[in-house]
Amino acid sequence: MTVASAPDPVDAYVGEFDRLVREDGTEPLWVRKVRESGIERFRGLGFPGPKDEAWKYTSVAPIARTPFEMEPRGEAPSIPADLIDPFTFGVLKCSQLVFLNGRFAPKLSYLRWLPEGVRVRSLAEVVRTDPGTVEPRLSRTAELDGNPFTALNTAFMQDGAFINVPEGRIVEEAIHLLFVSTPHRVPTVSHPRNLVLLGDNSQLTVIESYVGLDGGTYLTNSVTEVAVGANAVLDHHKVQREGADAYHVARMDVVQGPGSGVTCHSMAFGGALARNDVNTRFDGEGGDLVLNGLYALEGRQHVDNHTLIDHAKPNCTSSELYKGVLDGGSRGVFYGKVIVRKDAQKTVARQTNKNLMLSKDAHVDSTPGLEILANDVKCTHGSSIGQLDPDAIFYLRSRAIDPETARTLLTYAFAAEIVRQVKVAPLRIKLDQLLLSRLPRGESIRESL
Repeated sequence: MTVASAPDPVDAYVGEFDRLVREDGTEPLWVRKVRESGIERFRGLGFPGPKDEAWKYTSVAPIARTPFEMEPRGEAPSIPADLIDPFTFGVLKCSQLVFLNGRFAPKLSYLRWLPEGVRVRSLAEVVRTDPGTVEPRLSRTAELDGNPFTALNTAFMQDGAFINVPEGRIVEEAIHLLFVSTPHRVPTVSHPRNLVLLGDNSQLTVIESYVGLDGGTYLTNSVTEVAVGANAVLDHHKVQREGADAYHVARMDVVQGPGSGVTCHSMAFGGALARNDVNTRFDGEGGDLVLNGLYALEGRQHVDNHTLIDHAKPNCTSSELYKGVLDGGSRGVFYGKVIVRKDAQKTVARQTNKNLMLSKDAHVDSTPGLEILANDVKCTHGSSIGQLDPDAIFYLRSRAIDPETARTLLTYAFAAEIVRQVKVAPLRIKLDQLLLSRLPRGESIRESL
């Protein structure tokens, strides 16, 4: 008797790619070449296994064995506008681009006043109508290195946001990019691709939200490429609130010009399994970078944060602080690496990862690291994993606070250090709500704050 073997997941994606190429003959040749380079890289890499150093704490076997389907090409699906209201930020005045299952949804999107020359569009639209603007930039910052999910995104990228801020323009209101996954009968996948360009002396605030509506298994595999010009300022926020059975893999690559300032806040609350890569590189002297992250996990959630800060030029400063709150049988991973190149003298780099364990069954793997090739630098790194301080709990109980409320107050205080650094007030309030909603008696505490 012959036993049928399970189909190879890599072959399945390659076969799907070949089918899409045959069906779509309208794309520019350069886009086709970018896609082909992606699928060839993915074919060579395959899905990562336990022997892959960058993935040794995170098994992607559930993703590899799930037969995900892409949303059919054509007009984006439509949903009532009130379904996305819980994922917006109240009184925040901002432009908003909404994507449903990776496809631009113009009926749910709107643009407020923008300075002259600032472009905020669907990436697919810009590729179709003004390819010369995109071709020199697309797939140049997020290179096809050893990350198979980046290669897969490059092969199957559907749509995403294109933001171009010319030299000297200041965009005072935030731009919200909302990626929504809707329920399907079968597991689905989307590959959002975002391209953000800041000219010299410009300024921009961006919020990326990834959310899932009721139930369902799906995969969001996103890539965001960012180029920041000289003396430009970027304030970037990512909020991950995927569904309980969802998989989320994301990568953001940032290249900073001389004198630029970049702040990135990464907040992870959702998903069954999530992987978030943030790679930054100083491409000029005098740059400043702040990387902040918060992951609040419960149940069997698994969230993996990988960061890379490349000090390739001298006189740059980076500060990194990631915090984790883990309950139930959840698992967190932090892997942070700071590289100081040979000629990057006068570098100042600080890296810290702190984890608060609320359950004996929770687990975290923390690996901060420095690779220093210069000799005139100030660099520190550290990691801590622990539980709530019994003395602090005793102090609060001596003030007539019950044990559960005391633990919640201390947990909130630990995580709020990250939330309070968010400058956009309506977003900060929403993050506070999300954090407290995951803690016992959090709602009553929120009302008293």
